[in-house]
Amino acid sequence: MDYPRLNSFAVLGLASLFFHHAVLAAPLLRCHVSYAGTTQVIETMPVADPYPVPSVDIGGRFRFKAVMVGSTARIDRILLYAYLDARTQPILVQEAKYLPPFKASAMPYPLTGEQHLYAGPVERELIYSCTLQGVRP
Repeated sequence: MDYPRLNSFAVLGLASLFFHHAVLAAPLLRCHVSYAGTTQVIETMPVADPYPVPSVDIGGRFRFKAVMVGSTARIDRILLYAYLDARTQPILVQEAKYLPPFKASAMPYPLTGEQHLYAGPVERELIYSCTLQGVRP
């Protein structure tokens, strides 16, 4: 039997298990954002600085920005921004702030419920909902 090879497989397996556990334990904010029949999934991990987080184009009509400020050990706040993408500049339609305490859960749970926003001259509709998971007790 080749013991050095067996040991390297064991180390690789343990490292993989540790990495998998670390990824599962990290907080994850997942938002489903829909416009004109198309849904985009936006996933957000904790960041220390919220300002460099970019907004995401939603069908050329809206922009959506999800920010989770904190670390893997603690979430300080969650900020959601929805903008109407106007010709001159994006116009803020909604800003939502969620503060701790957050439910500790490895399974996703609904954070926002389903939100319907209307903007623009013909009141275009943006729909989103976000779940949160991986929050430590």
